[in-house]
Amino acid sequence: MKSQLNLGTEAYKQVDEINAVNQRLVQELNTSVHTKQEIKDIISQITDEKVDPTTEIRLPFYTDFGRNLHIGKNVFINSNVMFTDLGGIYIGDGVLIGPNVTIASVNHQIEPSQRRHLDLESVCIHDNAWIAANVTITPGVAIGENSVVAAGAVVTRNVPANTIVAGVPARIIKTIKTKNEDK
Repeated sequence: MKSQLNLGTEAYKQVDEINAVNQRLVQELNTSVHTKQEIKDIISQITDEKVDPTTEIRLPFYTDFGRNLHIGKNVFINSNVMFTDLGGIYIGDGVLIGPNVTIASVNHQIEPSQRRHLDLESVCIHDNAWIAANVTITPGVAIGENSVVAAGAVVTRNVPANTIVAGVPARIIKTIKTKNEDK
């Protein structure tokens, strides 16, 4: 879903208010020692959704907004991941996210006079996907169920289910056979 957020609007002011609180929480999260449960509790405050007990999140953890980040069950998020989630990021169950990944659902407009206005386009990572280290996922992309995004890839288009993509820009390099297909 694509939408816009324009500087100076009431919606933009509301984002700033939430962001003021959440950025303090992100700083607290990343500058102190926390138990696994404390990490989940603080991230639950940031997202305004309870992080499932089966999910593990390593620090440091970054988000530019937090309220539009939705994390499924049995998810593993490695260290130094950046979620630019104002446009919405949806992470399905069983997803693995490697270190130094950037997932962006926000883009600036091309026209210089409008550059401070934002284009918002959600990102969806479906169940059991694996996003390897140093991947960048751009706004509007969906990563299909059971897919693998190889390390260092830049994903600019949707990734079909049961595929492996690699490269800049990411391209399909292999189809994954699932156990169900062998029967």
